[in-house]
Amino acid sequence: MSQERKNVIRRIYLVYLVLIVFSLAIISKIIQIQLVEGEKWIQKAESHSTRFKDIEAVRGNIYASDGSLLATSIPNYEIRWDAMTDALTDDIFEENIDSLSDCLAKLFKDRSAEEWEFKLRKARENGDRYHLIKRKVRYNELKALRSFPIFSKGQYKGGFIYLQQNKRERPFQVLAARTIGYSRDGIKPVGLEGAYDKVLNGLSGRRLMQKIAGGVWMPINDKNELEPEDGADLYTTIDINIQDVAEKALLEQLKKQDADHGCVVLMEVATGEVKAIANLTRTKNGGYYEIYNYAVGESTEPGSTFKLASYLAAIEDGFIDITDSIDTEKGKYMFYDTPMYDSHKGGFGKITVKRAFEVSSNIAVAKIINRYYGKQPQKFIDRLYKIGLNKPLGLEIYGEGTPNIKSSNDPSWSGISLPWISHGYEVALTPLQILSLYNAVANDGSFVKPRFVREIKKMGKSLERFDSQVINEKICSDRTLAKLQTMLEGVVENGTAKNLRNANYKIAGKTGTAQIANDKYGYRYKSKVSYQASFCGYFPADNPKYSCIVVVNAPSRNVYYGNLVAGPIFKEIADKVYAQSIDIHEELKKSDQIASSGSVEFPISKNGYTKDLEKIFNELRVPYEFRSAGSTWTVTKTGDKKVEFYRRAIDSRLVPDVRGMNAQDAVYILENLGMYVKMRGSGAVKKQSIAPGEQISAGQKIELQLS
Repeated sequence: MSQERKNVIRRIYLVYLVLIVFSLAIISKIIQIQLVEGEKWIQKAESHSTRFKDIEAVRGNIYASDGSLLATSIPNYEIRWDAMTDALTDDIFEENIDSLSDCLAKLFKDRSAEEWEFKLRKARENGDRYHLIKRKVRYNELKALRSFPIFSKGQYKGGFIYLQQNKRERPFQVLAARTIGYSRDGIKPVGLEGAYDKVLNGLSGRRLMQKIAGGVWMPINDKNELEPEDGADLYTTIDINIQDVAEKALLEQLKKQDADHGCVVLMEVATGEVKAIANLTRTKNGGYYEIYNYAVGESTEPGSTFKLASYLAAIEDGFIDITDSIDTEKGKYMFYDTPMYDSHKGGFGKITVKRAFEVSSNIAVAKIINRYYGKQPQKFIDRLYKIGLNKPLGLEIYGEGTPNIKSSNDPSWSGISLPWISHGYEVALTPLQILSLYNAVANDGSFVKPRFVREIKKMGKSLERFDSQVINEKICSDRTLAKLQTMLEGVVENGTAKNLRNANYKIAGKTGTAQIANDKYGYRYKSKVSYQASFCGYFPADNPKYSCIVVVNAPSRNVYYGNLVAGPIFKEIADKVYAQSIDIHEELKKSDQIASSGSVEFPISKNGYTKDLEKIFNELRVPYEFRSAGSTWTVTKTGDKKVEFYRRAIDSRLVPDVRGMNAQDAVYILENLGMYVKMRGSGAVKKQSIAPGEQISAGQKIELQLS
């Protein structure tokens, strides 16, 4: 054998040897992976293809004071189909495909049965394990789908898969939208949704899911590994009927005055419960919408409504009495080299302190405060601090504006700071902070914190109740309070708010007209001076039950005084509240006495069953109008030219408000809710022993006092 041939054979053997060694190495590695490291790699593979995913809990509801839903989570479902599940044989599929397609066509009506059959067959041919049937399916549709052929067998036998998603809805849409608010990832929380996010949110569940083709995650099991825990419910202080009136009254006036924005707050004097809060802003298209909560967040120079605090300080410190005289000059007065003006041309001359407050003289209050505190300005500031006006209210809603009442040692303090602060300039407060001061005067000096929530409940069980919180037990002496109350009543009886005076009940309050600087448009709006018109007060003045503030910013039709711009909104809300709150006014006179007096054009009606009221008013040809969403039960209000109908919601879980109804309707409602009713007297229901909004217990006794 030649040497060349031997070399070739040697090379071949060498190649074989290398291949054998390489093969043995591969076999060795396979054995190591399979037998030694097998479990490790299996777990690693599964960790990439399977994962626990969070399952969203159903968010708790938010309720109005009468049990009406303000916000709720509506579940909808995404329906998927595993066309290749092992138990779904060709025989079962062919036997049921026609009837399944027919059922789907009848339920959804967007495809014919033939189109559905083609779609399902195509999914099976393609081997789809997670085929989309339908998104945004309602619960009643889900129930129907679970009864359909093939789908009725469930996930493992029929391939039926559904995923729940929750959509937040506000049944009353824009009503109190900013106060209800929202909570979204990556966005600053707003309103009650944001403030009580953890309470409402509940606890997420967990579900084991597998990643399949296309990066889609498909649930492995038919049920969750950890079921989500639904959130708790929030019961607010908002009265949906008053809220509706407040928003409509504000909207109409903003449109009428072509204003930039405005807000309204109505609060219960004794408790601080906010019954209505409306905030509207002009949009780009000229409409109005709740974009920002001005009542809570906008801290501006309040103008003349702040004069109440100045007079409180001077009276409490013993410097003045309301019968003292003050010279308002001729409507102009110089503080150093800066003139101050009164709105009345020519001034008011020499008048009493009470009259100066009634006509809202800037010069009067500025001269008083400058005269008695000019050499010790910090004493005046300290008095305001003692009331609590320099501190935020500590609201549960995020975004409260910070009050600004500067100290006399502030770098910006000047010789004119004291007189200007006295009538509401060089200070900044939010509408709700100003309202809280007026509410304290109405509440015998007790400064209560405004609140929006009464209770947190879960599955009907109370988790936490919120009682009134007092910020300052007594803002001043009873003597001072009595004088302030007299002055506030005088504004409506004889002063700048005479247009709010009425024969049915007394209003006490103060108008405010301030030239303001706004972050967006400075001191001018649409090339004109920018004004803020406001009215803040309470009613009935002789027995205060509610306080209210109205603020309208940048009215642009050359009408900007508080009594003309903000006053009508206040009066419309006060009239509505007074009309439906039987316990805060004198009993209604008998209809024949009213008719003979000629004081009203239309009859006074009891509250009651909507269809009965409609029938009676149609028969009598009395004009009426639904002012809020229709319902089975109605609250009526007699207007100048028609009777207005407002909805009265009945929640089966809560004690309803039956005041103002006749005994028959009241008993019918209460007994149908499982309550035992006892009555005293005759006529309409005047009082009920259990307050509206309380939780109902089966067989619970309730006593009605009839008038």
